[in-house]
Amino acid sequence: MYGDCQVISSMGGNVVSSETLFSSPIQNPSFNFLPFQPLPPMIPKEENGLLLRGKEEMDSGSGSEQAEEKSGNEQESTEQPPKKKRYHRHTARQIQEMEAVFNECPHPDDKQRMKLSQELGLKPRQVKFWFQNRRTQMKAQQDRSDNVILRAENESLKNEFYQLQAELSKLVCPNCGGPAVPGGISFEEIRIENARLREELERVCAIASRYIGRPIQTMGADPAMMPPSLDLDMNIYARHFTEPMASCVEMMLVPMLPETASFPENNNLVLMDEEKTVAMELAMSSMDELVKMCRANEPLWIRNNENGKELLNLEEHGRMFHWPLNLKQRPSEFRTEASRDCAVVIMNSVTLVDAFLDANKWTELFPSIVARAKTVQVISPGVSGTNGSLQLMYAELQVLSPLVPTREAYFLRYCQQQNLDDETYWAIVDFPYDGFHNNLETSFPLYKRRPSGCLIQDMPNGYSRVTWVEHAEIEEKPVHQIFSHFVYNGIAFGAHRWLSVLERQCERIASLMARNITDLGVIPSPEARKNLMRLAQRMIRTFCVNISTSSGQLWTALPDSSDDTVRITTRKVMEPGQPNGLILCAVSTTWLPYPHYQVFDLLKDERRRAQLEVLSNGNALHEVAHIANGAHPGNCISLLRINVASNSSQHVELMLQESCTDRSGSLVVYSTVGVDSIQLAMSGEDPSCIPLLPLGFFITPVELIRDEGKSVPPSEEANGHIQGSLLTVGLQVLASTVPSAKINLSSIAAINNHLCTTVHQISAALSSSSPSSPGNGNGVGSCTEPATAHEK
Repeated sequence: MYGDCQVISSMGGNVVSSETLFSSPIQNPSFNFLPFQPLPPMIPKEENGLLLRGKEEMDSGSGSEQAEEKSGNEQESTEQPPKKKRYHRHTARQIQEMEAVFNECPHPDDKQRMKLSQELGLKPRQVKFWFQNRRTQMKAQQDRSDNVILRAENESLKNEFYQLQAELSKLVCPNCGGPAVPGGISFEEIRIENARLREELERVCAIASRYIGRPIQTMGADPAMMPPSLDLDMNIYARHFTEPMASCVEMMLVPMLPETASFPENNNLVLMDEEKTVAMELAMSSMDELVKMCRANEPLWIRNNENGKELLNLEEHGRMFHWPLNLKQRPSEFRTEASRDCAVVIMNSVTLVDAFLDANKWTELFPSIVARAKTVQVISPGVSGTNGSLQLMYAELQVLSPLVPTREAYFLRYCQQQNLDDETYWAIVDFPYDGFHNNLETSFPLYKRRPSGCLIQDMPNGYSRVTWVEHAEIEEKPVHQIFSHFVYNGIAFGAHRWLSVLERQCERIASLMARNITDLGVIPSPEARKNLMRLAQRMIRTFCVNISTSSGQLWTALPDSSDDTVRITTRKVMEPGQPNGLILCAVSTTWLPYPHYQVFDLLKDERRRAQLEVLSNGNALHEVAHIANGAHPGNCISLLRINVASNSSQHVELMLQESCTDRSGSLVVYSTVGVDSIQLAMSGEDPSCIPLLPLGFFITPVELIRDEGKSVPPSEEANGHIQGSLLTVGLQVLASTVPSAKINLSSIAAINNHLCTTVHQISAALSSSSPSSPGNGNGVGSCTEPATAHEK
């Protein structure tokens, strides 16, 4: 069935023989299969940066003209000196007219520049250069202003630090009368000693656990440094599971990201004892508000007849709920987002509550939404760590695109078990923290989480009914037009997306524990299956974080993009889990006039991948292992063999791919892996050290208003709206094995050309497979002309 990759039945234990699975390992298991031509060699530098100077920057400045072309005689004559460049000064009227246009539109298109040049008697090239220089001048002025403010803040912080240092030196120990902070203590030595003692404690606990037959929790260790333990009670499931499946689910929610992710430094956020009482009272009122918002209908929630979605009646909400502490009212530049949704998920309530109260598990449960999270303070542990638990948390929420900024917030999370209408519910509510610290500003744009959360009701056979409410205030800031509908309508961070991801993730965990699912291919044991799923989980998590703006990741726009949707960035990697060196990442978002499931079906199918030559180099992909992740056939993990011309028993190339889809969108992520790495994972070893550099696609369903005169098939049009999708393509390349290398223009041009070619081939493949192609079949917006549909 699978050629030279048959199911291994004669293998003893969990060890995979290299002769049975594949012949010889790939020499470079980190990232040796590039889907396009290799980039030119990098030149190591002391500092890292992007050389984004285009060819236009090498020309003359604003208002300048190139030297006149020399005649044939002048070129032959060497005695005549070269003519000097002639410069043209703009008149006051020309400058005034261009200033007026610039104030309205700093980025005029070709038509606007042509019209302006005709009116002012200038060349379009001169108008273009003037606008470029004007934008540069405005940015320089803004930078100088920002630098002045930052310098003043820096001086203020220095003075404050010196004052605190002076006050600290005056402190006296009440016991011995000596200085409170003795000199000569090296905090670095204390941290090293602390780490050594922690390792010793873990080693002793590991030895002791072998004798008593169960793992021992290391008490007193730093919880941020330890993997979370998830004691899952899955015995009420009607499906058949193996005995040690609790540990399997625990592995699914163990954080896979490197520990280098930094969090904002806010050391004064801990609540004092007198504030904890107020926080608990606030938690009770927030819980009451959440329960009413989950169970109430009209007039609090009004259903939109056009799309069937529920809208929050803000006037009725303000009348029903009076927020305590008299928090300041938000000015008009804050926009309110509110949504509600309900779904049934395959996980019991106790497991869900435990995952929500652990920041690490919560992050792994929503890898495409929660970029990072942590528990800042446990204010009240509650009964058994759940009922009545109140804790201060920090979270950064993301959309998988650098065009949408992340949302950061500190909030309080409260959990309580309630009896409503003779039925037992678990309720989890998040409410804002700014009532205690009004000067807390964590993100841009500002994001304040109003009472939000979910009601969880147990159902038969291990299922739970979850009712989710999202309510927040977000600073009104412009979003890129291609994502404006997705963000402004509350879809990007709304309840619908949260519940859709939760449904899919619960199915993924349940499929891991099921005994009656038969895996196809070369997976020899349940342990090998778990390791491949953990490896794919880390691949998805890495991809999601690396293509967003999480952790302050800065992106640079490419000037060649016609609608300004291509972004690139670099990052230095020196930790295990990814290839070490300088990583170049490029992301592009394009609107396509096709439903998102149609785009997903094309990208996930390895047999149709050959149509996209840019992704496969014309080579066929052969599935050698398959793991189902849910009821939908598209939710699966595949191990693919790349059938290149030189691919023989002596040279094998593999690709790990995971595809997942739900109501809110779809993901297709893949990465090349070495044969040695797959053998390591299938032999039961820890796969966390396997280097992965994932590439992939994020497909978002979106409806746009139909244009007059645009030809759209009736099957793809509903209620006057075009049923299209946003395709985000994320590519990562190991540009140099030297982390301090510097990217050159040819590397940027190569990855940009590959992005454009990828989008073009995907659009062409969709157009050829569609019964009637929409328009000209080209829905590309990032590398060609923008789509003609206007957004809502």
